[in-house]
Amino acid sequence: MILPIVSYGDPVLRSKTKEIPEDFPGLSDLIDSMWETMYKANGVGLAAPQISKSLRLFLVDTMSTYEDEEGSGIKKAFINPEILSETGDKWGFEEGCLSIPKIREEVIRKEIVRIKYFDEHFKEFEETYDGMNARVIQHEYDHIEGILFTDHLKPLKKRLLRSKLDAISKGKIEIDYKMKFPK
Repeated sequence: MILPIVSYGDPVLRSKTKEIPEDFPGLSDLIDSMWETMYKANGVGLAAPQISKSLRLFLVDTMSTYEDEEGSGIKKAFINPEILSETGDKWGFEEGCLSIPKIREEVIRKEIVRIKYFDEHFKEFEETYDGMNARVIQHEYDHIEGILFTDHLKPLKKRLLRSKLDAISKGKIEIDYKMKFPK
């Protein structure tokens, strides 16, 4: 089922999320709905707060970003993740967000991330990712910590975006996927 994506300004995007117990009811259906919602919106990642769920869960599918490049993409659900380290050189890349449509800005992040998480079968993993995989994981992890990519921008850039962000929170934007607006 395709779910509405909450927009900038919704308080759920600013709250730290709760851990998911192994016996969480409907987890498999929730993950399936999140995949469907993410693909409908042409995203490469989606976190539970973006669909109004304050849960430590996000999805990443970077397979298409690696079609013409070196490396390989991933398609995974991350449950109760914990970033253990962010290392390597800092690099900038233009990021966007399904909750903040039509705004893309350069965000500086470390190139390597080590993360511990459970998959949808509650099997535990500890893995290291780099490049675009690391970037998308860091972006989605920020969501479950109540952080948005705009929080990484310099104060002047944030001020310049203020009117666009306000318009998004009021629903004054045209998009081709279902959204829920706070104002």
